[in-house]
Amino acid sequence: MLKIFTTQLSGQFQRIQSQEEFSIEDGGRLLAQGCAGDGTIYIHGFGELSGIVAEAVDSLEPFPNAKPLFEEKGSMASVLPADRVLIFTRFASDEEAVQLAEALQKDGIPVVAVSAVDGENKLAAAADIHIDSKLKKPMIPAEDGSRYGFPAIMTGLYVYYALRFTVEEILSEYREEI
Repeated sequence: MLKIFTTQLSGQFQRIQSQEEFSIEDGGRLLAQGCAGDGTIYIHGFGELSGIVAEAVDSLEPFPNAKPLFEEKGSMASVLPADRVLIFTRFASDEEAVQLAEALQKDGIPVVAVSAVDGENKLAAAADIHIDSKLKKPMIPAEDGSRYGFPAIMTGLYVYYALRFTVEEILSEYREEI
């Protein structure tokens, strides 16, 4: 089973890398603009993807200028147009994520969103940049025809790191020029 999961996960990462390369680069550029200026990168993950916020803020290698979008008490940070917001959710049809992105856009806040496109891509319409995590169904087939193993946080973290590395590369080039 582990071999099947590893093969499927590796394929998942390769699909993201090859099919979302330009969106990741565009998302990284948008986030880097906030870092290079006076902006903060606010990050929010819905459901299990909230773990990405901890990685971005509390890890040994935090995301540049990152803070959680929501405080522990549930209140949203005061986000300004110089800031950027990075949203992670399972599916692009997540109404709560779509409403958040639309509200931020209405206030002139640039949004990068990461989710799997599962039909109508409402989140892409609400965000400046959308990155498809490609994870639409569980990965491992069971003997009864069902499937299991839905590693949303693993694919989300893969995209998170792709964005982080892109932002750091852009910021490094920016610092060399000034």
